[in-house]
Amino acid sequence: MPGFEFAIDRGGTFTDVFARCPGGKTRVMKLLSEDPAHYVDAPREGIRRIMEEELGQKFPIEEPLDPTGISWIRMGTTVATNALLERRGERCAIVITRGFRDLLHIGNQARPSIFDLAIQMPEKLYEAVIEVDERVVLHQDSCQLHSSKKLKMVTGKSQISTEEFLNLRYERTDCAIMVSAKNNPCGPDSCCYGDFQQAFVDRYRVEFGFTIHGRPILVDDVRVRGTGRTDFNVEMKLQPSGTLARIEMVTSCYFENGYLDTNVYLLEELSCDHTIPGPAMIIDRNSTILVEPDCTATVTELGDVRILVGNAKRANVSTFLDPIQLSIFSHRFMSIAEQMGRVLQRTAISTNIKERLDFSCALFGPDGGLVSNAPHIPVHLGAMQETVQFQTKALGENLKNGDVILSNHPCAGGSHLPDLTVITPVFAAGSEWPVFFVANRGHHADIGGITPGSMPPHSTALDQEGAVFISFKVVQDGEFQEKAVIEALLAPGLQSGNSGTRRLQDNLADLRAQVAANHKGIQLVTELIGEYTLEVVQAYMGHIQKNAERAVRETLREFARSKLGPAAITTSSLQVQAEDFMDDGTPIRLKVEIDPDDGSAVFDFSGTGLEVYGNCNAPRAITLSALIYCLRCLVGQDIPLNQGCLAPVQLLIPEGSLLAPSEQAAVVGGNVLTSQRVVDVIFKAFEVCAASQGCMNNVTFGDDECGYYETVAGGSGAGPNWHGRSGVHTHMTNTRITDPEILEKRYPVVLKRFELNHGTGGAGQFNGGDGVARELLFRRPLLLSVLTERRVFSPYGLHGGQPGAAGRNILIKTNGRKINLGGKKSLLVQTGECFCLYTPGGGGYGQPSGAVDQLAQPRSAKKIFSERGSVFDYRNAQESV
Repeated sequence: MPGFEFAIDRGGTFTDVFARCPGGKTRVMKLLSEDPAHYVDAPREGIRRIMEEELGQKFPIEEPLDPTGISWIRMGTTVATNALLERRGERCAIVITRGFRDLLHIGNQARPSIFDLAIQMPEKLYEAVIEVDERVVLHQDSCQLHSSKKLKMVTGKSQISTEEFLNLRYERTDCAIMVSAKNNPCGPDSCCYGDFQQAFVDRYRVEFGFTIHGRPILVDDVRVRGTGRTDFNVEMKLQPSGTLARIEMVTSCYFENGYLDTNVYLLEELSCDHTIPGPAMIIDRNSTILVEPDCTATVTELGDVRILVGNAKRANVSTFLDPIQLSIFSHRFMSIAEQMGRVLQRTAISTNIKERLDFSCALFGPDGGLVSNAPHIPVHLGAMQETVQFQTKALGENLKNGDVILSNHPCAGGSHLPDLTVITPVFAAGSEWPVFFVANRGHHADIGGITPGSMPPHSTALDQEGAVFISFKVVQDGEFQEKAVIEALLAPGLQSGNSGTRRLQDNLADLRAQVAANHKGIQLVTELIGEYTLEVVQAYMGHIQKNAERAVRETLREFARSKLGPAAITTSSLQVQAEDFMDDGTPIRLKVEIDPDDGSAVFDFSGTGLEVYGNCNAPRAITLSALIYCLRCLVGQDIPLNQGCLAPVQLLIPEGSLLAPSEQAAVVGGNVLTSQRVVDVIFKAFEVCAASQGCMNNVTFGDDECGYYETVAGGSGAGPNWHGRSGVHTHMTNTRITDPEILEKRYPVVLKRFELNHGTGGAGQFNGGDGVARELLFRRPLLLSVLTERRVFSPYGLHGGQPGAAGRNILIKTNGRKINLGGKKSLLVQTGECFCLYTPGGGGYGQPSGAVDQLAQPRSAKKIFSERGSVFDYRNAQESV
């Protein structure tokens, strides 16, 4: 007869012991992992107690256990992980490839909360770094270097069961869907494994909201899912008792409607024919299960408890403001945008959207005003409102159910042309005008223009930057307009010196993913309306926007009064001003006039330089995005970013200036460079913090076969009670950096170095964050384009803090010659040449000696709570798909 078999989970708080005893009986026991008053080691104690009880003989706690009667012990534990996290374990060092010593510090370069200027990140777990001179490079057939090596792979076999899948896609599309025919039995026209075609059409309609009628379906590959299973089976079927469940006791529990008598049952006494109506409690030795009123619990044949959730009548929610419902609706609206983002990331194929997360999703009211957004890319969010409102005016009654609008033109609220905005109206039953809009904006790797990547550093006109869409119906009456989209994306190639899109299939696949994301948003909005009624949902949309307006007004009012002091009683307004310069010398000037009584403000950019003969011109929507972002950062409470933030504000921008250029002005750099400088100027006027790196450090390379675009982190500015963070994206962007393995697998480059550039942050009482150093080795000739700022004017320090170091762009030729490329350059690089990017550091705050300038107004430090738990883990897992 086999002996005892133990499976033990030793956690930080509890230790769970599962035992299969001789004869097949199973036992479960839970103990405290640390209980020195009663035992030294929890796993040993659990084994001792179970053996003592089952064998009926004493095993003294102070004596070693005789293992003769034990067949095996399997134990998993988090003790080592917890010791590492709690800094109670052994001293820890990290061994890493030379040139990547700060890779875990930089991480994905994104900050966890886009509106927190004091960027808080987890502390590193190691105290030393050991760099190793080694490098493994993936093999590429097109590589012209001579040092590539193939990776070794290890394979193995296991006891598995299999399930067949086909990876299917429509002809001339790149978005394949892995389909199982498990729920679609085979028919006369299908294979013996099931009807894969019908399964694909059903899945495609759910994912994208439409199908492509008559288009052939291609099989990309055949996949087999193997599922490993153990032979360890402890499932034992329960037998019906034929009697009613015995009530152990009755207690009084408090529920939503007050105290109710609640029956208590013992799980070990329940059988598979027992039904437990709520309210009730089911108790065993390790847990307590609560069955709420209007719910019913049943026990399955295998001893599991299944709870049928009842349809308890929801309390009526009126249109009048309720603080609790306001919080609920705020999170429901934000959740819609977040789930849209999950769908977009999962269904897109491009690196920009799938890995770098260069996209944003949001929900808009019937007037096109922003209601709520997911915490994606700040430069997109305010600008998208302008785009949606433009479409409501331009299309009017031509907006129909089943239409999806595509737009990217600056005159229509666009940021720059590679950012394609997809807008879908949401109609309620019987409504002639949309009751909501859902929209998303994603950066496409290429839409044509004079350089691969559609980010030309030397463009002087809009038509050099790619395909243009103003009010284009990408889906009409439920049909994806593929032919018209292709014509528009290839149209730039009709002009001399220009090219149409170089990544057409990527464009089409990502556009379909954007349509699918909006389709998900429509489903969720419709569910919300069905749950609460349209009147209530739109009422709380208004309440949320009014709440944001009140918060911004109070912030402006407090700032004005703190600056004016006692004079606030007799002074009608406060004026503050600031200026900064682009690297070409163009000034951005701002004067803010704040009314301390009603909390309103006028932001006047008069004095800003003229439109430039280059591409740093920023459409009005960009300045609006920068302003709404800054206002949201200044607010000291967690409110959704929405239209209400701008209600107390009047924005004045002189026509023909850098911030309000003509319709044909080149704007690709305005979105990624000028937007950061506008933020620097606003924060300088409010004396909030020193300047951050003030640049997105745009790097693009490619040829006719590939195209890649990335933005790179730098240093953040210090504030009145925080040091700037090193190696992080700041302000108007928050895109991820592509993983080195994915970068080198998909593109003909080798990442030689990616680490902090120490000493580039400005000194101060609080130091600015350091920039990074990033080096790319090219494996074949490519066209490289760099579009950067802060290469001339350094990020400013505040109240005596020193400025951060300016950035540099260096090309190292194969003979070792080093060339400074300047801030904006496009050139053909050769095999073996290396591009070195050194990003700016953040400015320091306060006198380096420790004496803070008396003009400084320290902001109260907000208590930081480390986000953790299942929801946090789930979101991180989703974002790393």
